[in-house]
Amino acid sequence: MASFFETISEAIREFEQTGFDSVHRLEYWLGKIRESAAQSLTPESVLEEQLNKTFGSIYRRMIDDGQIVKNHPGISRFTIDRLKPKLRGELDRRMAVSRGLIKLNRDAMMEKVSQRFAGWASSIPDGGSRAVDVKETKDHIRKALTSLPFTERRVMIDQGTKFVSSLNEIIATDGGALAGEWHIRKSIGYNNRPDHKERQGKVYAIRGNWALQKGLMKVGPAGYTDQITKPGEEVFCSCSYRYLYALRDLPSDMVTRKGEEAMEEARAKIAAMRG
Repeated sequence: MASFFETISEAIREFEQTGFDSVHRLEYWLGKIRESAAQSLTPESVLEEQLNKTFGSIYRRMIDDGQIVKNHPGISRFTIDRLKPKLRGELDRRMAVSRGLIKLNRDAMMEKVSQRFAGWASSIPDGGSRAVDVKETKDHIRKALTSLPFTERRVMIDQGTKFVSSLNEIIATDGGALAGEWHIRKSIGYNNRPDHKERQGKVYAIRGNWALQKGLMKVGPAGYTDQITKPGEEVFCSCSYRYLYALRDLPSDMVTRKGEEAMEEARAKIAAMRG
C-alpha cells in the first residue's frame, strides 16, 4: 500500500491536472487518504506497550521503590502498602484516560487532514490549475499528521505528571494529612507559571481533616487546597505538595490554642516515659 505522503502527492497531482469535477472522485481520494493515514500511525499494540512502560515505570519508582515518601514525611510504609489496591486502580484509570485522549487526538487529526484536502481540492477549477504550489499544499494538508507523534508524547508526559499528583493525593487523603506545602519545580529550562511561583512554600489546609474537626488547627492565610488548582492539574504543571501530617509541622499561625495544649500534653507524656 502507498504511504500517506505518496497518497497525498498522487491526490494533489490529479486535482492539479483535472480540477474538481466530481464529488464522487473527491470522496474516493478522501477514503484513500484516511486509509493511508491510519496505516501510518503507531500500531495500537505498540502504543499499549508505550503506555505500560511509561505509567508502569512511574508506579514502580514512586510506589514499589518508595520514592513517593519524600512528599509524605512520617508516613509509614505500611500505610502505602495498605493503599496499593487504590493506587493500582489509579494506574489503570490514568492509562485508560491516556488511551482515550490519544484516540481523540487521532480522530481530530484524521478530520483535520480530510477537511484540509477537501477544502483545497474543491477550490481547484474544473480542468485543473497551473497555479498550485504543490509543496505548500502538501505541507499544509499533512501538517496535522506529522505533528501527531509529538502530541501523543505530550499526552503521556502530562498524564504522567497528573498520575503522580493523584497517587500523592490518595496517600494524603487516606493517610490523614493536615495540609500541603506547595513546591514548584526547580530545574534549568523549566518555566513555572507566575501564580505557581507565588505559591512556593505556602501551606494550604486540607478541608475537613481530623485536626480541623477537633479544633486543633485552623486554616492559614494561604487558604484551603481546594481553593486553588492542584499540582499537575494545569497542562504540564510539575509542581507538588509536601504533605504535613502532624500539628508540630504546621506554621504556628495554623495551630489553635487547643492544638498547642495538645502538643504540650504529648511532649509531657513523652518526657515522663523517658524519665
